[in-house]
Amino acid sequence: MSAVTTERTCDGIVNAPPPTPTWHPITRLAFRFSVAYLGLFCLWMAQITFVFLGVIALRLPEEAMLWQIMALDPVSSWLGEHVFGVEAELAMNGSGDQAAIWIQCGLLFVVAVLITVVWSVLDRRRRAYPRLLSWLLTALRLCVGGQMLFYGFAKLIPTQMAEPALTTLLTRVGDLTPMTMLWTQVGSSPAYEIALGAAEVLAGLLLFWPRTATVGAMLGVISMAQVFLLNLTFDVPVKMLAGHLLLMGLVLLAPQARRLANFLVLERDSGPAVQPPLFASARANRWAAVVQVVVGLWITVGMVDAGMQSWREYGGGAPKPELYGIWEVREFSVDAAPIPPLGTDPVRWQRLVIDVGSAGYQKMDDTVVPVSATTDLAAHTMALAAAPTGPDEPPAPYATFLIDHPSPDALTLHGELDGRPTTITLERLDLERFPLRGTGFRWVQNQPYFS
Repeated sequence: MSAVTTERTCDGIVNAPPPTPTWHPITRLAFRFSVAYLGLFCLWMAQITFVFLGVIALRLPEEAMLWQIMALDPVSSWLGEHVFGVEAELAMNGSGDQAAIWIQCGLLFVVAVLITVVWSVLDRRRRAYPRLLSWLLTALRLCVGGQMLFYGFAKLIPTQMAEPALTTLLTRVGDLTPMTMLWTQVGSSPAYEIALGAAEVLAGLLLFWPRTATVGAMLGVISMAQVFLLNLTFDVPVKMLAGHLLLMGLVLLAPQARRLANFLVLERDSGPAVQPPLFASARANRWAAVVQVVVGLWITVGMVDAGMQSWREYGGGAPKPELYGIWEVREFSVDAAPIPPLGTDPVRWQRLVIDVGSAGYQKMDDTVVPVSATTDLAAHTMALAAAPTGPDEPPAPYATFLIDHPSPDALTLHGELDGRPTTITLERLDLERFPLRGTGFRWVQNQPYFS
């Protein structure tokens, strides 16, 4: 039995230290697994740790944000082929729900179970982990807070769901994927996207100050529950990360569950919702709080910098090409013979689209074909290339034209299309004619605007 030290005060009262808490065996087991699994997940999911680099992150190669996952790619590929019988080659396509990533996450789960078993055997006499719990909750707070700032600023500076592309305006709703439909819905209302981002940013900032961490965790759980639900129902391939962020937010609130229930539901005295201290010294805890706030500000600066750079490169602040717009085809001639606008014609175009960083043409059956466009107005030339068929193949040349641009809304292309002499006369459309762009906000609305 360990000795219990006491301290006698000046008035003779003997103060004994508070007794060491004893956790339920299942609680101890769950805690050990949580430390192992969530700790491994945060270190493995490179995006979580990447944000802590702040402004330095933008100076690193793109692969830097995925280096942990890329390092395990040979392992997940082998497991996919020999254990699960599936192809699990990691692809750099932005999907966070690839088979390779799920296999790696499952591997983390197995390793966490092994760590939990070994830890439970070696440390079986330990009855509680109050100090380690404080550090776990603090680490999770910072990780969740960093991700809330990461995704929040991508919406607060509306670049995650950009304004619908011009080709989207020409695409039938039934031809849109669920994810594209979601991106179009949010991106068509920048004010709504900014409001979503503001809520996530606020949750992130609150999580970096211990005194406001509980409120930040509550707001973060609400935000991430919505994101996770949208990812599930609109098939957005970030389900794994969103689900884990929601789980970590719930873990942050778990120690406050009784207080929150007393305050919000049972109408009982709840006591203050305090974060467990990291150190025994009040001075050390104050400095720890300052460090956490500084880390939050450092990440904020980095996310603002990244957001503004994205806004200037491909967001609303990106410069628009001079021929930006949707161009309606008025005349279309091949081999000097006019082609009438028949819906069954496989060669004739309906429209040409020139957008920021993308282009495409609409066929007579309404299909929109993406292409890459290289335009040099000084040389009066335009070159179109078909989308590559493989990730390592260059775009295939499709058309070369000389440009005649007599007025801002008139355009004539002379050249070759699929090796045949072609002349196309086009007229720029007014984009406000599309209801998705031309219908503004109204307080007074006598009937719903369904069509």
